Amino acid sequence: MLRFFCISTAEIRLRRGRAKLRSSKHAGFPTPAAESRQSPGLDSGSSSAYHCAMHSFHYENGSLHCEGVDLQSLADDHGTPLYVYSAGTIRDHFTRLDAALGELDHMICYAVKANSNLAILDLLRRQGSGFDIVSGGELFRVQKAGGDAGKSTFAGVGKTRAEIEQALRAGIYSINVESEAELAFIDQVAASVGIQAPVALRVNPNVDAGTHKYISTGKSENKFGIDFERVREVYGRAAQEYPNLILRGLQMHIGSQLTSIKPFVEAVEKVAPLVAELKDAHGIEFFSIGGGIGIVYQDSLDSGKLAWWDTHAEKPLTIEEYAAELVPRLKPLGLRILVEPGRFMVGNAGVLMTQVLYEKRGSAKTFKVVDSGMNDLIRPALYEGHHDIVPIKQPADTTTEVVDIVGPICESGDFFAQDRELPPLAEGDRIALMSAGAYGFTMASNYNSRPFPAEILVDGETPHLIRKRQVLDDLIAGEQVLPG
Repeated sequence: MLRFFCISTAEIRLRRGRAKLRSSKHAGFPTPAAESRQSPGLDSGSSSAYHCAMHSFHYENGSLHCEGVDLQSLADDHGTPLYVYSAGTIRDHFTRLDAALGELDHMICYAVKANSNLAILDLLRRQGSGFDIVSGGELFRVQKAGGDAGKSTFAGVGKTRAEIEQALRAGIYSINVESEAELAFIDQVAASVGIQAPVALRVNPNVDAGTHKYISTGKSENKFGIDFERVREVYGRAAQEYPNLILRGLQMHIGSQLTSIKPFVEAVEKVAPLVAELKDAHGIEFFSIGGGIGIVYQDSLDSGKLAWWDTHAEKPLTIEEYAAELVPRLKPLGLRILVEPGRFMVGNAGVLMTQVLYEKRGSAKTFKVVDSGMNDLIRPALYEGHHDIVPIKQPADTTTEVVDIVGPICESGDFFAQDRELPPLAEGDRIALMSAGAYGFTMASNYNSRPFPAEILVDGETPHLIRKRQVLDDLIAGEQVLPG
């Protein structure tokens, strides 16, 4: 049983080696030999090289860096708004999760919706990741990045005929079924294309994840999954009435940004006996426990240092605690265990850089108007999501002022922070919105006809442009006026 958040690099490699040996016994699930590299900025902590850092963003020589690259130089070269991601952080997160689950026959299926850039998908593919997709478009992206549909699961409540056919022809590992009507429809589609459909029912365990109502998915009032009480009957009926289906597994996902182990334990303890019954009755191969592991949003920059974890009184959920509680409960099932992390993999691996355009001092508030808005990062407006905001230039002292950070969009909800105590910011200063690697660019829009920002992936001391900034012509591509 794992007891510590810190795992030495040597121990990670040992556990990955054991996991590869186990994985090689299962046809169709090879784990590529991929070495995890520790990037500049990941705090080694001591001579024993403990891997405790959550990201690779840090101040160096008075300027915020991502791994070995100065963010000021990236803004100079590429402008703002600008998304910047750390390849080393993503590798580190995958490696630690993979090691923590090493006692299980497991597969990590990265939730593509968190960040679907091809370079991010390719990076995770090279680590050995599978993928959790929710649309035909995401499957297309996975395949373009070299990913294997045979290591991918297809979730979502509203799959179309075209998407189901696409997934079957690609050789999808499992289609996660959200309703009885969908189950019957998949059987029909499978019959029409002459391919048996591997499926897993998504069970709704009616467990309160204790998270924002928009990202809670495991309660009876949520639109996701089949009621726990009906799952046995539905499996029995599917086995009798749907000859074009392969009953491959059972899936659940109770919500996102969970910072306590309690809901995970409650859900696994409730569903595990059902999984054992279905294994005996229908020979299912896997149990997917979904994703949902939360990340650090408050104190995000400081959490990149080992000292923060040593001294912080209320630590968030760690991978080691997650594994220590869940692995002993899952191992007796004797099944492949799937996990579907998204935010955990990429959230703290990214920032959104923006520049202060104007200061507006009113009778009630002081506003700092920046060149990025809710069209680039909608989490604060949609979820009231918090993002730490730090200057790119390291503050000289501890002086602060209370301000609102607002964008240029014509909406009162276009803000990144309200009544936030921040270092003084002058016009032209650049800031970074931390923990913006997940549900940032993927939820961006062209609202107010504003072009998408560029995206940069930093690997060590090398920045890679992985998405060009849109130009104005891109905004009207595919549009046309009426003739005459």
